[in-house]
Amino acid sequence: MSKTFFVHDSSYVDDDVTIGMGTKIWHFSHIQSGSIIGTNCSIGQNVNIGNNVIIGNKVKIQNNVSVYEGVELEDYVFCGPSMVFTNIKLPRSEFPQRGSKYYLKTLVKKSASIGANATIVCGVTIGEYAIIGAGAVVTKDVPPYSLVIGNPARIVGKVDKRGNVVSV
Repeated sequence: MSKTFFVHDSSYVDDDVTIGMGTKIWHFSHIQSGSIIGTNCSIGQNVNIGNNVIIGNKVKIQNNVSVYEGVELEDYVFCGPSMVFTNIKLPRSEFPQRGSKYYLKTLVKKSASIGANATIVCGVTIGEYAIIGAGAVVTKDVPPYSLVIGNPARIVGKVDKRGNVVSV
């Protein structure tokens, strides 16, 4: 039986991973145990998908992104190059916090887009069709169709389904 998805030879997929038809996983990426990746996704170069992560259909994750345990990406989400997710509010090396009981859930809803080098602090929900500007630091929930920029991220406008600014 042939695979219905593509994994570059330099990438590694752990056991107990589900990958949907038409998905492509590019160079030097790692998909960790228990993760579920939907159909027709594009996982860029040097991407790490943590344990038990759920990724919907037609999601595009650009190069150098880590999607940590506790993060869920719904259908059509776009993650720009080198953007960052966190999964613990107060990480301390001296006091390790490992395992799902420590990880705060982050939900990125359908068709939201996250710009290059943005940081998404754990425990937030990014609404449908929202756009997170490049370099923004998201520390609280983002309503659907919102355009947010800055550090900390603030709403500066509304967008339509295609990402066109409709009000500022």
